[in-house]
Amino acid sequence: MRKIGWKKMLIFVVAFFIVFQIAGSFFFYNLAIKRGPKDFLTGNADLKVSAETMEVFLNGDWRQWVEEQDYEEMKLTSRDGLELMGYYLPAKLPTNKLVILTHGYLGHAKQMGLYGQYYYEELGYNIFMPNARGHGKSGGDYYGFGWPDRLDIIDWTKYLVKQLGSDTEVVYHGLSMGAATVLMTSGEEELPGQVKAIIADSPYQSVYQLFAYQMDRMFHLPAFPLLDNMSVLTKARAGYSLKEADALNAVKKANVPILYIHGNADTFVPTDMTKELYEVTKSDAELFLVDGANHGEAFVMDEGAYKAKINDFLSIHLPSIVNN
Repeated sequence: MRKIGWKKMLIFVVAFFIVFQIAGSFFFYNLAIKRGPKDFLTGNADLKVSAETMEVFLNGDWRQWVEEQDYEEMKLTSRDGLELMGYYLPAKLPTNKLVILTHGYLGHAKQMGLYGQYYYEELGYNIFMPNARGHGKSGGDYYGFGWPDRLDIIDWTKYLVKQLGSDTEVVYHGLSMGAATVLMTSGEEELPGQVKAIIADSPYQSVYQLFAYQMDRMFHLPAFPLLDNMSVLTKARAGYSLKEADALNAVKKANVPILYIHGNADTFVPTDMTKELYEVTKSDAELFLVDGANHGEAFVMDEGAYKAKINDFLSIHLPSIVNN
């Protein structure tokens, strides 16, 4: 009788474990990957920024600047059939310089106007701000966290170069998820030769590493095996696994110079992730850390130093683009 009892107990435990893993995979997929509102981030202490930064984000003069610009809305069909959308703004004076600005998770294209204003007004660039798949006016019922998006950015680049001319020189500048996206392009053999520099502000390494960190921090759960099961579900539903979405592996093959930027006080995407990315980058790389800056607020916390660092970086790798 005792043996039968223990067998039943074992079967119950195994069954419970399997059900928990399946249910947990769907829960976390819906929580993080499926397109839609993400209330779990509301009030997240790791995303708290300074009052100064919040004022700039919400009421900075860049917002009025964004609204006043006469953008051309561009559309592109992705390789897997999604309709993607972005905003193009030609420079005031003719130039062959173009910056593609990639936004963060749950954001949208025009939020990169915070940086676009600088490139447009001070550096004289053409600017392009795409909505990542699943964001803004772009199609998609899931978030790609940079992996499928890397091919979208490459295709946008090819499309724009075709429109603007083969002599176009392109800079990628991404924030958070957008930073991971442009880093993931860096290891692709088909990256257009017109891409001359990449600027990655607050990137993560792989999506698996990011989620493992957040699962521990927010839910006090170990990554294995729940995250591995979620990865299988993500592969089936969104076409990519959490481990293959890996910026760290990409930069080991990079040939484009990369400037890494991160806040030293970032607890949402740990600064150490960027430090390790910098250390393993194959191409020329620089690292710029901003003291006291949390996730994504380096530009506001030290705007002068941020711009000066970009100016210096670009003056080396695209010497004709900085207006003196």
